[in-house]
Amino acid sequence: MTVQIAEPMVATYKEERVVTLPETKLEVKDLHLHFGEKHVLKGIDLKIPKNSIVALIGPSGCGKSTLLRSMNRMHDLNSTVKMSGEILLDGESILGRQADAVSVRRKVGMVFQRPNPFPKSIFNNVAYGLQVNGIARNGALRSAVTDALKDCYLWDELGDNLNRSALEMSGGQQQRLCIARTIAIRPDVILMDEPCSALDPISTAKIEELILKLKEKYTIIIVTHNMQQAMRVSDYTGFMYLGELVEFDRTEKIFRNPDQDLTRRYVEGTFG
Repeated sequence: MTVQIAEPMVATYKEERVVTLPETKLEVKDLHLHFGEKHVLKGIDLKIPKNSIVALIGPSGCGKSTLLRSMNRMHDLNSTVKMSGEILLDGESILGRQADAVSVRRKVGMVFQRPNPFPKSIFNNVAYGLQVNGIARNGALRSAVTDALKDCYLWDELGDNLNRSALEMSGGQQQRLCIARTIAIRPDVILMDEPCSALDPISTAKIEELILKLKEKYTIIIVTHNMQQAMRVSDYTGFMYLGELVEFDRTEKIFRNPDQDLTRRYVEGTFG
C-alpha cells in the first residue's frame, strides 16, 4: 500500500501552484517481512522527512515495532526472518550484503521500551559507543560525553558525579542516559520503541521535551500507544493495522481529518 503525504502548496506570481517537498531522510519501499510462515509486514511504503518526528501508532501486534527494528537491521540474527523490499537512508540501501550492519547501526540508533543502562558508571555508559567505534579518544572523549549529557538535560543533575553507577539512577534518568548513549555517536536517525511506557508522568514530560529538542539535529521515529503523546511530539503520524500502513500524513490531519475510516475510528477510540 503506497501512502502519499499531503504537501503544502506554494503560490507563484502566475497563480500557479508548486509542491514543496520535504527532504526525505529515510525511505521504505514495498517492504515485506515474514517470521517463518507469518506475514508480518505487508508492502510498507513510507517516506520519513529529514529533521522530523514521526509517530507510528496502531493496536498491539500490528507491526509497528517490527517495522522500527527493520530500520537498523535488528532482525539480521533471526534465522526465521525473510525480508524483501528496500530501506534507503539518504538514498542508499541499508539492507542486504552490500550494506554493513554495524555501520548502519551507527547511523540509525535505537532506544528501547525499558531503560537498559550497562552495569558501568554514568561516564562509561555514554563513552561506550564512542570507544567501540573509535569516534573519540583522550580529551575528545570527555568532551563528547559532556555534550551528550548536556543535550539530554543530565549534566546539571549528574555532571559532578559521573563515576556513580548508572544502575543507581532513577528510571527517567536511566532512559535519558540511554538516549545520551545513543546520540553520543551522532547518528542520523533515532528510533524509539515506546520510550515512555515504563515511566511516570513527570519523567515522560522530560523525555517528550527532550525529543522535541533533538529534532533540531536528528530525524526521530517513535512507536507509541499513547495518542496524546503522538499529538504532542510528532510532525507526522502513521497508522498501522494488521501489518499494513493504512494511512500516513501530517499529525494534525491524522487526528482531525483522516482519509480512512479505520484511522478515524482508531484515533477516536471507537476501534474494535
